[in-house]
Amino acid sequence: MMRRPLGQPPMPLNGPRYNEFIQSPKVRVIDDEGENLGVMFTREAMEQAAAVGLDLVEVSPNADPPVAKFLDIGKFKYENQKKANLARKSQKTQEIKEIKMRPNIDDHDYETKMKKIAEFIGEGDKVKVTLRFRGRELSHGQLGMQLLQRVQADTAEAAKVEMHPRMEGRQMLMVLSPR
Repeated sequence: MMRRPLGQPPMPLNGPRYNEFIQSPKVRVIDDEGENLGVMFTREAMEQAAAVGLDLVEVSPNADPPVAKFLDIGKFKYENQKKANLARKSQKTQEIKEIKMRPNIDDHDYETKMKKIAEFIGEGDKVKVTLRFRGRELSHGQLGMQLLQRVQADTAEAAKVEMHPRMEGRQMLMVLSPR
């Protein structure tokens, strides 16, 4: 059975480099209270961080020389993970909501559907308006086109047409998105 050779632990795959993983020979050091200690050798900075009981963490690797700070690496990673989770949670994803109609829809039903379309667009979602044709209604495609143009005109100030009306089989589709 082969044993893993002793030596340096593997380089961290994610997150900042710290302590012995810092590859630069010199770093600009900031202590735990935020004071700039100046440029010094990485070994010397690691010894000073260890004396305080903290890790030397590379905060800005692209600077010249790289900026390193005295931090607790575990706490630093935990706080970064919390920030990333909060940013992901507060991010608004745009959904596509669908409204289905028929070409001979009544006025009251049309108004109800328009209220839902306005509500969806107000929430920042896209709306896919589907007009379904049955039987002989298919031969009167111009009625469907007139209805979708009416929807477009009624939502003109709140939404823009992302996909103009087009036939797909027995249904006519149109996609509206918020302005």
